[in-house]
Amino acid sequence: MCLSVIPSNPAAMADLPDDSIGYAELATLKLLALAGAVDGDAKITGSGLASKLEASTQTASRRLQRLEDADLVAREIVSDGQWVRVTDDGERLLQEEYAEYQRIFEHGIGVTLSGAVQSGMGEGRHYVSLSGYHRQFVDKLGYEPFPGTFNLSLDDRSARARARMNALDPIVIDGWENGDRTYGPAYCYPITLESDAATYEKAHVVTPERTHYDDVQLEIIAPDELRDELDVGDGDVVTVHVHER
Repeated sequence: MCLSVIPSNPAAMADLPDDSIGYAELATLKLLALAGAVDGDAKITGSGLASKLEASTQTASRRLQRLEDADLVAREIVSDGQWVRVTDDGERLLQEEYAEYQRIFEHGIGVTLSGAVQSGMGEGRHYVSLSGYHRQFVDKLGYEPFPGTFNLSLDDRSARARARMNALDPIVIDGWENGDRTYGPAYCYPITLESDAATYEKAHVVTPERTHYDDVQLEIIAPDELRDELDVGDGDVVTVHVHER
């Protein structure tokens, strides 16, 4: 994580100057979250926030403005203060920060997610079988993946916590070209899966973009047919433990 810009997720900051969001704004975002602005609107005053930040009212106001400009908070000014809410992008930033503290104090990073099994559209089978990806899966993951992906629809809490994966070091599947067609990179994260019937260890979450976590869909590859290994079908809930490699 760089010293001038927070977070490591460049997508949320793509249109901002490099020095717009820093540790001072992150500290402000944390205070807003502690005041209840993650789960809903929190009522704050400029002087109250400034006191907690040990800064001037003008400084507190500037930090709030920068957070709003970066779409990390939304706010409504009222006569006796303002209502502030941490946005989805703001929560992703805090989730990433939480994961970094895990690395410091727990000597490792991990996140546990939960989702319901669902049938895919068949695209996973197509992409897993493409030679440019398939070869790298075998070389870098150590197995030949079962054709297709195992798909989960994450619950709300897991969809929010998924951003912690940004703090993990993924296995990078490089992009490649095939004639006039260009295929982008993919990022793989080792996982352990648990269902009511079984536990399965040699699997990976695969995502086409490291920093895109709006999607509640989780795609997983493994050397075996996971529906059979876990004895699950559509709608069954599976727990996913994502860990460092």
